[in-house]
Amino acid sequence: MTGGSPLRWLYRSGGPWEDAFGYSRAIRTGDRIIVSGCTALVDGEVVCKGDAGGQMRLALDNVLEALTALGGTLGDVIRTRIYVVNRADFDAVGRVHGERFGDVHPAATMILASGLLDEEMLVEVEAEARVRSAKPYDHRG
Repeated sequence: MTGGSPLRWLYRSGGPWEDAFGYSRAIRTGDRIIVSGCTALVDGEVVCKGDAGGQMRLALDNVLEALTALGGTLGDVIRTRIYVVNRADFDAVGRVHGERFGDVHPAATMILASGLLDEEMLVEVEAEARVRSAKPYDHRG
């Protein structure tokens, strides 16, 4: 996590495109956390090639890492957007979403995408959270 102003905190994952494309993995402002699109990228390589459900699990692990770094949890998620490259993968991806968010029930949208940044990527997920704790976030750790 890096600073910013006292009202805006950034989480940088160290991904290969953050500096080149000028974005952060996630931003927290007040009680709101917005997580950029996450995929199944590990150390610069796409993993679970050909397995959309497996890629969804890893993408959600990346979402959770960003949320946690900024003081949130999966239980704080109020919205997800899921981009899926193959219509046939909607069920597998949706079931993984249900495994992780079955008790949370955020608003969710699943979108058929013509492709993602890497041809091996089958799914990408964004999330938005509202941290429920009334306690102000202490970004100093």
